[in-house]
Amino acid sequence: MENLIILGAGPAGLTAALYAARANLSPLVITGNSVGGQIATTDIVENFPGFPEPIGGMELAERMKQQAERFGARFEFDEAIEVNFRQHPFQIRTYGAEHEAKAVIVATGATPRRLNVPGEQEFWGRGVSVCATCDGFFFTDKEVVVVGGGDSAFQEGLFLTRYARRVTIIHRREQFRAQPILQERARHNPKIGFITETVVTSILGEGRVQAVRLRNVKTEEERELPTDGVFIFIGYEPNTALFRGQLELDEAGYIRVNERLHASVPGVFAAGEVHDRWFRQAITSAGFGAMAAMEAEKFLAELEHRRIPTAVAPR
Repeated sequence: MENLIILGAGPAGLTAALYAARANLSPLVITGNSVGGQIATTDIVENFPGFPEPIGGMELAERMKQQAERFGARFEFDEAIEVNFRQHPFQIRTYGAEHEAKAVIVATGATPRRLNVPGEQEFWGRGVSVCATCDGFFFTDKEVVVVGGGDSAFQEGLFLTRYARRVTIIHRREQFRAQPILQERARHNPKIGFITETVVTSILGEGRVQAVRLRNVKTEEERELPTDGVFIFIGYEPNTALFRGQLELDEAGYIRVNERLHASVPGVFAAGEVHDRWFRQAITSAGFGAMAAMEAEKFLAELEHRRIPTAVAPR
């Protein structure tokens, strides 16, 4: 029987582990596929407080893990494949074991949708990015393309104009889905251009991104567009398939939580991009992880003194 199981080992899960371990809860972290989440795929991190010099994303994740371990957090390099939140204690099954827990923090994150074109993986973190806030500075006075047509593409495209010399928004449809006010701002920004009814079919370069190959979806005409970077904003998929029918999710599949990160079942909490649709930063995910751990500690303390009714999860 575990006091607390944390699902996921990105910035939210690692920070939750640290706070829970310091509260003497001896949390068990089931890491999933890797430690660090999306930040581990980032070549250089320059906006995480406490690191005045750049640090590699993988190194930052490893330091966070070691800090949590120092206070007693335990890590299991396995993946949860089934959960049962309909009864308490909660049941979690991984490929290698079965666990019971008095409380659970879900920090499984979200996965950026990818283009799945040649060159994307090769240049991931080295010219291909899904975070303008994280990587925009590296493209100062350079030309970049933004792939997407929704709010995120326009918001991030506008943000990139602070650094880039030129931002070209590429969208597969004729009409954009972004809010009219964002479209108006972009169209009035002299640094932004648009290419519609066009898809990126490959990302080209030698050692770094140098161009994208484009195809017009109506004429089938192909051409190359020189660029120094590719920012992809075609949406995210929250990693919540495991929790459908167990926790209440919103229309996009994110876990619904209250202001204190309580999910729909008492004793289950969510932290990071598994519920956060807006900020998507390592530092905000870390903050949510700390909050979830503090709330889990309160839940467990109350559990020792009185029986807390367990809600029946929505079907």
